Amino acid sequence: MSVFRGDGRHRVAVLVRHGVLPIELGIVHRLMGRAHTAAGEPLYEVVTCATTPGPVRSDADFSIDVGHGPEALAEADTVVVPAAHEHGTAEEEGRLPEPLAAALARIRPGTRIASICTGAFVLAAAGLLDGRRATTHWASCDRFRALFPRVLLAPDILYAEDGNVLTSAGVASGIDLCLHMVRSDFGAAVANSVARRTLVPPHRDGGQAQFTERPVPTPGARSTERARAFALDHLGEPLTLRALAARESMSVRTFTRRFREETGVSPQRWLTVQRVERARRLLEETDLPVDRIAHAAGFGTGASLRQHLQTALGVSPSAYRRTFRAAA
Repeated sequence: MSVFRGDGRHRVAVLVRHGVLPIELGIVHRLMGRAHTAAGEPLYEVVTCATTPGPVRSDADFSIDVGHGPEALAEADTVVVPAAHEHGTAEEEGRLPEPLAAALARIRPGTRIASICTGAFVLAAAGLLDGRRATTHWASCDRFRALFPRVLLAPDILYAEDGNVLTSAGVASGIDLCLHMVRSDFGAAVANSVARRTLVPPHRDGGQAQFTERPVPTPGARSTERARAFALDHLGEPLTLRALAARESMSVRTFTRRFREETGVSPQRWLTVQRVERARRLLEETDLPVDRIAHAAGFGTGASLRQHLQTALGVSPSAYRRTFRAAA
């Protein structure tokens, strides 16, 4: 009997192991499980599975009673592998124990597979990351690189997507990853709605570098927050680096350094990302012509918008609009 209800929803299976981090399991259920249509119908069905149904120890003082076995993986559209703090052979030796290998072999070809934190070790040990760009928690990157030299490790990013395989960095980057998958499946409006209800940002800029150990900031050091807020309110207008720095009474050099420390990216890169997100929302939610959307998002011309959207998403504005209007 199917473990899913067969009602057309996107099916997500979360594969847990002993030592699973409850927060990472909860992230998938909370974010993807709470994505709904405008009429309130759920868009995903999320189930938890293990190599053997029954109690699975967490890294807290309780166990999780998992009702589904590896058969859930065979019916999933997306499989998510969270981290487990009871490190096994994947994390220590770079190979999979037989029950885990057999479970992963049930996944249908073409299924989207994602990992959170050191769950990437499982994907790498299964050979799913060979030749692909991937990431994991910054503190585990040296061990990961030694075990899996064929993986194109990107240690400074929050998540990576290479074909149908996605990986994310530390615990909270699982939020970024899930929102990205929701956004890719059903558009920015649905992802933003999930983010609002969960009280998390719909998109975080920068990478892991902003969260690694660093000296304590100087007391009283000014932030670039006001300049960023101003930019978000005026994306359709010309925004120069000098003008943004002036809003914080900083030199361009100091502003650029402080901005990168706080966001993990340069001001120019941050602006481009925000403008792409603005264009995506307008393409999904309005009937405005492409040229007007380009102007409202700050790209100036339709040609510029097409170039930036192609670079960021690999699609044209008209193709993006058709995809997510159809989904809606």
